[in-house]
Amino acid sequence: MQPRELRWETLAALRTSSKGQLSYCRHWLQDEDILEGCVSPLVLSPYSGWVLDRVIGQSAQEIASSRSSTPKESTPLTNRSFSLEKITSASRQCSSPLSPTDPSETKGNDDLSLLEMDQEVFPAVLPSRVTEVEGCIRMYEELHRLKGKEGLRQRQEQQEQMVRAVYDLASEQLKRFDELKELKQHQEFQDLQEVMEKSSKEAQGQQEKLKEEHRHRAKVLNLKLREAEQQRQRQEELERLRKEEGQERLRRLYSIQEEVLQLNQQIDPNYRHKDLPRIDLSAYSNRGNQICGLVSGLIRTTSERGFPTQVDVANTERALQEMRGLISSMQQEITAAVEEKRRRDEEEERQKQKELLKKQQMKAQTPAPAQQSGGKQQKEGLQVKAEESTMQWYQRLQDAAEQCVASFSGISNCKDNNEVKKIKTELQKAATIPVSQISRIAGSQLREIFDKINNLLSGKSVQSGGRSVSVTQHPQALDFVYYKLAEKFVNQGEEEVASHRDAAFPIAVVASGIWEIHPRVGDLFLAHLHKKCPYAVPFYPALKEGTSMEEYQRMLGYQVKDSKMEEQDHFLKRMSGMIRLYAALIQLRWPYGNKQGTHPHGLNYGWRWLAQMLNMEPLADVTATLLFDFLEVCGNALMKQYQVQFWKMMLLIREDYVPRIEAITSSGQMGSLMRFKQFLE
Repeated sequence: MQPRELRWETLAALRTSSKGQLSYCRHWLQDEDILEGCVSPLVLSPYSGWVLDRVIGQSAQEIASSRSSTPKESTPLTNRSFSLEKITSASRQCSSPLSPTDPSETKGNDDLSLLEMDQEVFPAVLPSRVTEVEGCIRMYEELHRLKGKEGLRQRQEQQEQMVRAVYDLASEQLKRFDELKELKQHQEFQDLQEVMEKSSKEAQGQQEKLKEEHRHRAKVLNLKLREAEQQRQRQEELERLRKEEGQERLRRLYSIQEEVLQLNQQIDPNYRHKDLPRIDLSAYSNRGNQICGLVSGLIRTTSERGFPTQVDVANTERALQEMRGLISSMQQEITAAVEEKRRRDEEEERQKQKELLKKQQMKAQTPAPAQQSGGKQQKEGLQVKAEESTMQWYQRLQDAAEQCVASFSGISNCKDNNEVKKIKTELQKAATIPVSQISRIAGSQLREIFDKINNLLSGKSVQSGGRSVSVTQHPQALDFVYYKLAEKFVNQGEEEVASHRDAAFPIAVVASGIWEIHPRVGDLFLAHLHKKCPYAVPFYPALKEGTSMEEYQRMLGYQVKDSKMEEQDHFLKRMSGMIRLYAALIQLRWPYGNKQGTHPHGLNYGWRWLAQMLNMEPLADVTATLLFDFLEVCGNALMKQYQVQFWKMMLLIREDYVPRIEAITSSGQMGSLMRFKQFLE
């Protein structure tokens, strides 16, 4: 909608309003008395100012837009805008309260100016009245604004006074509250102090009472401790006496055992008197071995139990008396046999003289030597010593081990040179840790372990503990690694194979491969094995003069700690582990090596070991265990290799050798023998 049309519509609406219907005459201004009654109660509409502002604004917009229009249309707009400006200025002059002009003069001038306006603009509005109304409106607004400002100022002052009063009141209350709080705190502190003093006095009294009770209890405890100490001293004295008596009985047992062994050495089953070629002392030797085994079993049993009793000493003394009687009987038999031989010789001499007298007349003496019939004489008794060739082989291996130890004395005896000690430690780890990693579940790791050991012995660098190690770091390093590696293989048989029998095969196959490439490791392995398990030779060490009993027990393979020999079960378990490792080694070869050559220590050594074991007198509990373990591991391989001879050997063991083992086995040692017999069957 156009602004002009909106303006006229507004004026039309005013004309049709209740106030616009009032009759009005322009000549009423001359007679002011007529309008006096209407002026005072006159009240303007609150929208009159808005209407005038809107009319003035619209007229200003039309003036701005008319400048771009045609000259014909501009003339009336200009006149109208001029008229509006006049009206506005007139109203401002009228509204100014400070104007010195008389109202009558103002009204007259306004009338003249309004008469000159275009009648179409404001046909129903009187100019003087408009200005008067406008002035009144502005005066009212100014007055109302001043009143509002004055009221606001008074209210602000009143509010500030109230705030100050409230602040002063709050400050006073806060002071009173702080004073009351301080008073309460002081009272509470005094109460707490009184309570603490009271509790302190009670605690002091309780403490004094506790001190008194403590002193009383201390006296009682001191008396009890004194009595307990006296009792302990008496018990220690009794225990000391018991130990002394036990040690004395144990020394007595050892001396009896030593004497029994020395007497047993006097019985030689291979003894042949120069004058008595047919005398046989094997029965005395067997009984002597049985008596020695009985004495050793008694000592072993008492060692496991603690100290021997008087009954044990009496039993060993009876065994000694029996041994002495056995020696006496043997000597009497030898004496009687010598006497009988001497008598027969004299009779034969006389007979020969008679025969010579008869034959003197013959021209030629053609005496025919007597043919001895029967072929090769068999021995009823068995050996107690190894063959000479076997002992030479055993001694040669031990000498080689001692020479190897002497060759790396610079490393082993180094104490001041930290660098050499570090090299020694690293080399020992590099040689022993791979062997420790071999187990019955090693699987594909065997080749890696074998290559690591082979590279170390070949002079190559290997990684050990994050460091590079080689035998070229020291001139004596190779001998040191040879010795420690062979010792570790034997220790694995003694420990790992003894606990897990299946582990014998992976350890043996690696040891066999290393032995094939580095023969010196094999010789040192045998030396360590024979030293820890002399039955692997086989060899029964004899008690030499000047050798202590502990040293002799170590020579037999026992572990002796603090003068106490290990238990028999543990001893048999260790021996079993080493024999099983040896039995697995003689039949296995490294699968990735050169299969054209022969085994460095093959089944022929196992056959020789088995034959020599059967040619020697059995030992109670030991022989049955070792034969069972050896045949269980490599019996199948020996059967395939020797076939009929192997079965003959088995028949010999069952029919001849097992009864010999039964003859020397006590009732408490039948477990290993029964297991061996069941295996043979």
